Amino acid sequence: MLDVAGVLEHSGGLLERLIGEDIELVTRGEPGVGRVRADQVQLDQVILNLAVNARDAMPRGGRLVLEASNADLDEDYAHEHVTVRPGRYVMLAVSDTGHGMDKETQQRIFEPFFTTKEMGKGTGLGLSTVYGIVQQSGGYVWVYSEVGRGTTFKIYLPRVEDEADRPPAVAEPPAARAITSELLLLVEDEASVRELLRELLETAGYSVLEASRPAEALRIAQSRAEPIHLLITDVVMPEMTGPELARRLVEMRPGLRMLFLSGYTEGVVVDRGLLGDGAHFLQKPFTGDALEAKVREVLDGPARATP
Repeated sequence: MLDVAGVLEHSGGLLERLIGEDIELVTRGEPGVGRVRADQVQLDQVILNLAVNARDAMPRGGRLVLEASNADLDEDYAHEHVTVRPGRYVMLAVSDTGHGMDKETQQRIFEPFFTTKEMGKGTGLGLSTVYGIVQQSGGYVWVYSEVGRGTTFKIYLPRVEDEADRPPAVAEPPAARAITSELLLLVEDEASVRELLRELLETAGYSVLEASRPAEALRIAQSRAEPIHLLITDVVMPEMTGPELARRLVEMRPGLRMLFLSGYTEGVVVDRGLLGDGAHFLQKPFTGDALEAKVREVLDGPARATP
């Protein structure tokens, strides 16, 4: 079970580095907010994706509000929102004072690759990823927006009730994470995703160099003397694809291991010729445990040919 109030507090710390000083961040957690059955890394990603969209909708500054409260959705609400089942939920809301969206845009925002941002500013996968994570957790997401009046995303996740008759389990002390000597190069153009990935990898004990663009990654690789053990890169980015970047880096650093990330499925990236069959691949969204296990698998396994 996941404490949503704790997730809000954690995400708030990440957001302060992303949204800029001209945006006021407000976090409100109703006392006694229930728990949900969800993955913290994925819920962090939901909040960060929505917050980055909100930031982009407030180029001259504004207010970003994160809220969590209990919500009971009754038959009347379910009748108006036909996909909803009545029941007890935790509501997580992300609101901004930005430029808002018209009705036509609202109807398309969860479509994969739909974006209102200019070329090179986004892949159009952020909100479809949000939608996928919320659905996977058994929840619902709704958007409320008016042009010139801001936007609110409301996410409803099923509330998990404590089982009163069951004695609490004795928790085992967490295993200490070893500090590794491996240096990773992380390349991801979505700032919210990059921030979250970096934190996950550093928590797992790795040293991380990060780049927002392939050109920046190439500069880092040229300027650093120490070995870089693993490249972790998105497949689709401005300037060049992840595999193209990997081929350039391997020329400078033979034996470099590679892990590719994408919101596309592995079949799609292979079919479109973006990635060779057999390359190490992890589909977004993924859990922190899945990322950690995959990174370890790539580092410990045999080096593979450049894609």
